Formats: sequence, structure tokens, C-alpha cells
Amino acid sequence: MRHAIFLDRDGVINQAQVRDGKPYPPANLEEMVILPGVAKALIALHGAGYMLIVVTNQPDVARGTTPRAIVEEINTYLATHLPIDEFRTCYHDSSDGCDCRKPLPGSLLAAAKQHNIDLWKSYMVGDRWRDIEAGMNAGCKTIFIDYGYNEKEPKVTNYRVKSLTEAAQIILGDIS
Repeated sequence: MRHAIFLDRDGVINQAQVRDGKPYPPANLEEMVILPGVAKALIALHGAGYMLIVVTNQPDVARGTTPRAIVEEINTYLATHLPIDEFRTCYHDSSDGCDCRKPLPGSLLAAAKQHNIDLWKSYMVGDRWRDIEAGMNAGCKTIFIDYGYNEKEPKVTNYRVKSLTEAAQIILGDIS
């Protein structure tokens, strides 16, 4: 079986746009900035044999405030510049009742089935409670990147860090 790192997109790979203490996705490719250390961390994780799968909620598409083409353009840009194996994007809003919207684990479970991933030996890395809860619901270890947002925090997480670089060090057993 394979092992994977499931990653939220905005706030983990690229910079979230924080307004009034709450994170938002970039509005377009021009606003999208890959966070410092992300490329190096992902290269190290991929080199260690982990499959890298981005699992992202993009409800602004369902809400009609962001065109799906913008989300896909950002995903394509990231896939071109980083060693990401797959993007699993939920375009639904909370009221749509889909199982792919975090905190439900549908996207992680579907990826595990498709790619023969051992969820118990995989990680979910995110910067919001929904990411961590989805990882826990799927049976993954979880790593919360804590930016101190003005919103609900995860009740429980395996690790709490300040960046994807720190998360990668934990995953690779490289804590000094």
C-alpha cells in the first residue's frame, strides 16, 4: 500500500488572504503566492515516497463569487510548479450535502480507494478545523498549521505547527 500526504491548498501551499482574522482563497492567479519553504518541503516528502494530494474546499464557486476556471487555473499553476500528484477540489457549499466537502472525509476516502493508500500511515495537513476533522474522520494522522485565525480551532490534532516546513520535518522524522 502507498502512503500519502493530504494537503489543504489555501494557507498550506499558497498564502491565504486574511481579512478580519479569517482566511480566504486568492481571488485570481495574480494574488496567488506559494508560501516560503513549500516547494522544498513537498520535494522532500515526494522524494520520501509520499503521494501528495491536495484536498481543497472551494465553496465560492457554488456561491457564484469565484468562477471555477479561476480555481482550476490556480490548481494548474501549482501542479506545474510543485510535485503534486493530484488535486481533489470540492466546489460545493455546506448546504449541498456532498461527502467531498471537508470536514467529511469523502475526498480522502475516494483517493485512498483509487490509489491503494494506507490512511493509517498517511497525514492530513491543514490550517483550519475542517481539514483536521476530515483527516481524523478518514483515519489519518493530522497536522494543524496554526496561524491564529479568528475562528474555531480543531478540538484534537496529532501535531500543531507554524508551517508546512515544520510539518514535513515531523513527517520525515527530522525534528532537531
